[in-house]
Amino acid sequence: MLQSIRDRLTGPLVWVVIGLICVPFAFWGIESFRTDGGDPVVATVGDEEITQSQLDQGYQQRYQQLQALLGENFRADLFDATRFRQTVLDDLVQESLLRQHARDAGFRADDQLLIAYLSTIPAFQDQGQFSPALYRERLQMQGFTPERFERQLRESLVIDQLREALVDTSFATPAETERAFQLARQQRAIRTVDFALAPLLDAVAVTDAQIQARYDEQIERYQAPERIRLAYVELDASRLPQAEAPAADVLKVIYDAEKDSRFSAPEERKARHILINFGADKDAARARIEALAERLRKGESFETLAAAQSDDSGSKTQGGDLGWIKRGMMVERFEEALFQLDNGQLSEPVETEFGWHLIRVDEIRPAAVRPFEEAGVQTELLTLFRARDNERRFQELSETMEQLAFESPTGLEAVAEAVGQPVQTTDWVTRAGGAGITASREVMEAAFAPEVLEDGENSKPVALEGGRLVVVRKAEYEAARTRPLSEVREAIVAELKREGAQLAAREQAAALTAALQPGVSVDAVLQGAGRSESYRGIVSRSAVEPDPAVVGAAFTLAPPSASAALPATVVTRANGDLSWVVVEQVTTPPAPASSDAELQRLAQQRRDSLAGAEFAAFREQLERERPTEIRAATPAAPVTPES
Repeated sequence: MLQSIRDRLTGPLVWVVIGLICVPFAFWGIESFRTDGGDPVVATVGDEEITQSQLDQGYQQRYQQLQALLGENFRADLFDATRFRQTVLDDLVQESLLRQHARDAGFRADDQLLIAYLSTIPAFQDQGQFSPALYRERLQMQGFTPERFERQLRESLVIDQLREALVDTSFATPAETERAFQLARQQRAIRTVDFALAPLLDAVAVTDAQIQARYDEQIERYQAPERIRLAYVELDASRLPQAEAPAADVLKVIYDAEKDSRFSAPEERKARHILINFGADKDAARARIEALAERLRKGESFETLAAAQSDDSGSKTQGGDLGWIKRGMMVERFEEALFQLDNGQLSEPVETEFGWHLIRVDEIRPAAVRPFEEAGVQTELLTLFRARDNERRFQELSETMEQLAFESPTGLEAVAEAVGQPVQTTDWVTRAGGAGITASREVMEAAFAPEVLEDGENSKPVALEGGRLVVVRKAEYEAARTRPLSEVREAIVAELKREGAQLAAREQAAALTAALQPGVSVDAVLQGAGRSESYRGIVSRSAVEPDPAVVGAAFTLAPPSASAALPATVVTRANGDLSWVVVEQVTTPPAPASSDAELQRLAQQRRDSLAGAEFAAFREQLERERPTEIRAATPAAPVTPES
């Protein structure tokens, strides 16, 4: 699993999915399963605790990942926040169970495994080589320190070892696979008779007593839940008017402040190296590197010697090429030697913790500062100015919004006027929410809070995804009620008629089954009942005609036997009508040769299926061995967009 994740760490989503380099547990690390008194515990798993802040953090990070992965296909109005939050909590519980078991079972990830894995992650590579500077930079962008990330990665690698130890031992026997192959490709000759309900509905009489009895027996079905319509004012950062371009001196102040970090390119050097590992004899390695240095001084090709002699498997195939290097990308001793060389100069042997190096500079790109007058710089400065101005104005309006919502609790007009947005109204919604802002769990909790629902006041501003803020108040409200019989009478009548029609159709189908005695053909049964068949043909398990429910039912029946009546059953189709299904013949193909490619694919599929089932059973066993207590958790904190 880790390998497949690593292979996908490329492209524009790398910043979002970097948190998935490990298993999802890597967001928080083992130290985050310790809590202080100010962070409520939402779950206890064995000897570890999961806190509200961890759940909130996991919710927000995975929400943002889901947004990035789905892109334009993401629909916030269809997003089930409650179910998603429960999924995050379930994942945290499972990861804690696996981690504790792996720890107790003695699984470990040593430094060599950790370094080997880190060096293969494309997100941390520059021109195919692991870059310490890039590694630190990208971790910092995600709020990680190398120490914390590496500790979490160790835990994730350990969990992966445990998982692989279980799933890699699953297998399917050849006989089992061959039988599965035959069953999957089995065909059945079937005949059906359809019983439509529509012609039978009029013949079903429904009395007032039946209607009243159904209403009384199932009165809980006829409850109308409480519902509410909300008035609201929404502030959207993306819709604030764009600031006018400022004077040049304003942009110059920003330029001076950002010049070193944003508009400066440090010196870079294109270099090659030959690495000789220390091995068991450090002196012998030194002698070997000095011999190579002498050969280079005598004119031998650096590229040829690197390809033949270097112990750096990553660069030797490119003649020792390391690409462009900036300070901070390599270990200190290597960089000290590299940045003292002139263009084309060869170094003396350089010792680092990796071994002995010979370094040659092929090209030098001096440090450069993009001038203030450059058009691209001006564009970046203006964009930066407008982004900061937008953030400032949004913050100011947010504070105004909060203040006025509190000072004028009986209406939204003052809030709307202050932020320049209209008062809008939602459709009727229940506590489950609806579309638009009511798709937000936080909005619905604010709507049904006592101060809004009972006191008729404005809510506090509620943060929504995408840099939005909303204040809501009750526009209309209807309490939960039992719908009177007069309101649901027609629905009950239709339901009782449908049930009566289904019963009549089932009795007619049962009569056909009763007539299908040993030695009696389907044709004779149909002729005696005055009915005609609806379908006759040969179907496979994957057939979608005549109807998936009919096909599925046909493959649940036993094969025909000469001493018994043909197997038959009655099935309800997707439209509510019934079908009588008879199997006349079963054809099973012979088992293929063991070398058959399709058989081998099926064997792999069955092994994967068994591995998944076994791993699921293992996790269930862990849950039984390590008590888990899920406590009431408050809603996840509002999702905030990344800056």
